[in-house]
Amino acid sequence: MPLASTGDIVSSAAHGVGAFNAVLLEQLEAVLAGAEQANSPVIVQISENAVAYRGALGPLAAAAREAIAEAAVPAALHLDHATRTDLIEEAVRCGFTSVMYDGSHLPWEENVARTRETARWCHDHGVWVEAELGAIGGKDGAHAPGVRTDPAEAARFVADTGVDALAVAVGSSHQMTRRTAELDLCLIRDLHAAVPVPLVLHGSSGVDDTTLTNAVHAGMRKINMSTHLNTVFTAAARARITSHPTAVDPRGYLRPARDAMKHEVARLLQLLGEGPV
Repeated sequence: MPLASTGDIVSSAAHGVGAFNAVLLEQLEAVLAGAEQANSPVIVQISENAVAYRGALGPLAAAAREAIAEAAVPAALHLDHATRTDLIEEAVRCGFTSVMYDGSHLPWEENVARTRETARWCHDHGVWVEAELGAIGGKDGAHAPGVRTDPAEAARFVADTGVDALAVAVGSSHQMTRRTAELDLCLIRDLHAAVPVPLVLHGSSGVDDTTLTNAVHAGMRKINMSTHLNTVFTAAARARITSHPTAVDPRGYLRPARDAMKHEVARLLQLLGEGPV
């Protein structure tokens, strides 16, 4: 199946859309296999940090395009948390259907100016753009966990930049390994009422199932997740290595890790597609 439009997947969703990060080929396969198991569209995400780990965008992007072409469900390809303009331009050349420009660490005027410029360039190339306002806690210690996005500022930011989606700070934090985050559901409703584009929840790994479902019902549409799936993947690999201490073939532990992540992706997609609890 050809690459799907991120905008089409998000806009046509009745409830929430899963957007899952992949660093390894096995994780990319797990995301797509899980989406097929759930019979659900999905957004595959490659982050700037993943590119830094691999040393280049091209190989993983090519693998993603090939895997998506073989998938039985619609899948989009998204560049996550990009701060570099050159990387965004490379992603567009590589066929990504959307990018997230992260200028949340910048002063307001600079964030607006750079985000507007990025959105204009990407729109000229037919690419959907996500941005962030109100720094989301936990990412490299750079953001205060207690910060919240103001609805009036969010509406102004979207109007001034022309972005297609907005990631907002409502109580989640990046890189959480326990699902104990407390989201401000009232704030999500206020943001949903004030902002004319889809809302994106980052740091979803720290949010439990019931709260995730309620956040979607309150107005969240794109649900980003990475750390939780890494936790599932690593736990399965660790269990296999522990039970087979003399094994040396990486397929022996990567296969169960991939399968575990696949099943969790499917479960999460089914959860996000449900109505309110």
